[in-house]
Amino acid sequence: MDMNDVIKILVIDDERMMRTTITRILQRAHYDIVTANDGADGLARFRREHPDLVITDIIMPEREGIETIRQMLRERPGTKILAMSGGGRMGDVDFLTMAHQLGASDVIRKPFDPRELLDRVRLCLESRATPADRVA
Repeated sequence: MDMNDVIKILVIDDERMMRTTITRILQRAHYDIVTANDGADGLARFRREHPDLVITDIIMPEREGIETIRQMLRERPGTKILAMSGGGRMGDVDFLTMAHQLGASDVIRKPFDPRELLDRVRLCLESRATPADRVA
């Protein structure tokens, strides 16, 4: 990806403060940001905006993150996705592990610091390998 390209990132999170915080961090790094407040809105914006990267929360109303990730990858295989969660687990199921197994490029646990977010975003965007290629 050429450094002169404007990189568009879709941020999906039902918490307004989290969307605002992530948007500010990424805008300071010169990314073009589009936001959505749940998976249903996120899918509509994904289809309309064609982002280079999607950052999505896992636990949300309307359409949760796992379902959203699966639908995005069905529609556009190879989409770069960074899944995030505040440690959501249901019994023995870790949602971030599940997201990674279903094709998310990377995962990040909330809370995170701005440097960690920017590092994960950069790695997702630089990654040429699909998650299936990385599994040995």
